Amino acid sequence: MKVIAYSIKPFEKEFLARANQKKHDITLISNPLDLETAAFAEGKDAVVIFTNDDASAPVINKLADLGVKYISTRSTGTDHIDQLVAQKRGIKIANVPVYSPQAIAEHTIALVLALDRKLIVATDHGRNFNFRNDELIGFNLHGKTVGIIGMGHIGLATAAIFKGFGCKVIGFDINPKTEHDHVPLIELKQLLAESDIISLHAPLTNETRGMINRSTIAQMKDGVMIINTARGGLIKTIDIINALESGKIGYLGLDVYEFEKGLFFEDHLDDNQKDDLMKKLIDNPNVLVTPHQAYLTKEALQEIANQTIINLDLWRKEQIASEEFTGDKDYLKKLTPIGKLPKQNTHLLP
Repeated sequence: MKVIAYSIKPFEKEFLARANQKKHDITLISNPLDLETAAFAEGKDAVVIFTNDDASAPVINKLADLGVKYISTRSTGTDHIDQLVAQKRGIKIANVPVYSPQAIAEHTIALVLALDRKLIVATDHGRNFNFRNDELIGFNLHGKTVGIIGMGHIGLATAAIFKGFGCKVIGFDINPKTEHDHVPLIELKQLLAESDIISLHAPLTNETRGMINRSTIAQMKDGVMIINTARGGLIKTIDIINALESGKIGYLGLDVYEFEKGLFFEDHLDDNQKDDLMKKLIDNPNVLVTPHQAYLTKEALQEIANQTIINLDLWRKEQIASEEFTGDKDYLKKLTPIGKLPKQNTHLLP
């Protein structure tokens, strides 16, 4: 299969090469996908993208005009893809259903501990040989109530770690399931009112977009800690900045940002004009922002690469079937539908 992969970082190449084993003809480029760079997909069967690539309707229409039949995203979320237009144009979509939820969960805890124990402030002081303990008082996690919003694989992995600290963990999910590893599911209003720490792990949908806003913040405890390692659009940034300034929110840890597109994954040190809202966030001593790096472990990168190649393998299977077995409808039914990919990733390493 001929493929072009957009927004490839240097550190991704070895993982994709190890997973691919030269099975597919993949062109790796650092350019993000947009209306202009879509032209690079001419003559390709599939494109591989990432969360900050532009897979809006105009771009998908251009890809379809160029003959692209498949889009695989190196992420679990697909909110950056106009799926309705893709369906209309006959383009199939695949994601990475699950990849090392522990990577995201552990980064969540890292943000919590760094904020709680003032690790950034202490480190900055220490570099100047200031070893006073002033302004470094934190709090015990043991005994605190942690509310997990989004009880999927990552939410459950995060809950397990918080339990290890001796926290009381409660959960909310828009689409609740029956089993949640003994984490009680409650209504969102109750979770907001009871939680000392709120950790977001929900996908970005029409229902969840902006769910952390002036109204829901008002229902929270004073001084609450909020952590978001899911999607930036879950939080209305201007509302959370106001709550930080008033003291309603005591701590904020972000690995994602509502307006991160075009900002994260790149160096903007020399930009003449900086993002005003981001500047307000990072200037606040009770805020810690990391650049969408929660997924960035060796294990997660390999699982993402493996599942991406599996997606291409399955599509290639479909291609062969349609070319060689066009009259055998029963054979086509035996192929694994893309929408039913295995929940656990298969490792292709030797």
